[in-house]
Amino acid sequence: MSVQRYPLSGVTVVSLEQAVAAPYATRQLADLGARVIKVERPGGGDFARRYDTTVHGHSSYFVWINRSKQSLTLDLKDPRGREILHDLLDGADVFVQNLAPGAAGRLGLDAATVTSRRPQLIPCTISGWGTTGPWADRKAYDLLVQCQTGLVSLTGTPDATARTGISVADIAGGMYAYSGILTALYTRAVTGEAHPVEVSLFEALAEWMGQPAYYTRYGGTQPPRLGTSHATIAPYGTYPAADGKEVLFSIQNEREWAALCTEFLGRPELVDDPRFATASDRVAHREELDTVVAGRFALSSSDDILKDLERIGIACAGVNDVPAFLDHPVLAARGRWTEVGVPGATVEALLPPADLAGLPARMDPVPDVGEHTGTILAELGRTEEEVAALRADGVI
Repeated sequence: MSVQRYPLSGVTVVSLEQAVAAPYATRQLADLGARVIKVERPGGGDFARRYDTTVHGHSSYFVWINRSKQSLTLDLKDPRGREILHDLLDGADVFVQNLAPGAAGRLGLDAATVTSRRPQLIPCTISGWGTTGPWADRKAYDLLVQCQTGLVSLTGTPDATARTGISVADIAGGMYAYSGILTALYTRAVTGEAHPVEVSLFEALAEWMGQPAYYTRYGGTQPPRLGTSHATIAPYGTYPAADGKEVLFSIQNEREWAALCTEFLGRPELVDDPRFATASDRVAHREELDTVVAGRFALSSSDDILKDLERIGIACAGVNDVPAFLDHPVLAARGRWTEVGVPGATVEALLPPADLAGLPARMDPVPDVGEHTGTILAELGRTEEEVAALRADGVI
């Protein structure tokens, strides 16, 4: 039986990673076939393993972003541990690290040092605020970055701000690290030159803040906080139906606005009403418009409203909770769920969102702490006796 070849088969990634951003980037490289060697602390490993214990005793965060990797435990404060890591880097294509500020430099694992003897190695540094600048020495975590980019000031209701419900800064940082590494691998293949990659969580999320940034700089005030409503489009948001369930819909253009007025609201005269004639007019008179829409929603059930809006070509949906999302008919019909192994069990997992025609998704197990340490050290030429000594001394 032939071994499946993936786009990154033959690429070795060594990752000194923890938490979310770096593991998310390297899991996506693993999805494409890269061999990802995850370097963890002896004993407990990546602290994200202990964020919770909801998935058969394992952390939901860790299970999500660490499948298809190999786990190697090393004490990098011990010279023997650093020697092993450097041996690994000699044969690696990519080195990813998101250590605390200054830690990589103190260990001799900063980008300049690791590439000084390995010009073909692609180092990727993921930090909170950048490796230079006034905040280079500050620690960061997701909510701090959400606060500092202004995202929290846009999220919530007029009365209260709110954190987004997922680790959006970490995810943004991981996505840009992933795309940056792919770009560096492609550039190296084409030109022979290896370029270091650097991503900060702050600058990654800052990019995602582009629209409100332009709106604020050139409009004179930032978009208001409106819950599920949209700051610059109306009507756009959730409205309660007669059965108490909320329905989300939005009007994106004048054709949809005319259809809403004539075929759903039963108010054709509103199409040319000067209060609502343009998108900007509708935003300026949002409260009056919301009153009209809410009055119509109060007359019908959520199911009937969804059918009516879909019939006239207006995007709409009910508001799912997470259990409803898990049972979503689109995921079921498109076969997006599969099984992945975790230590001692299996779990249902979503396939990677980018399908490559004719290539099955790589969905190998989530590793236990240090599960592959012996195998990797043997590949590096360590004898069983040497491995036993390193283990006895707590180096691995």
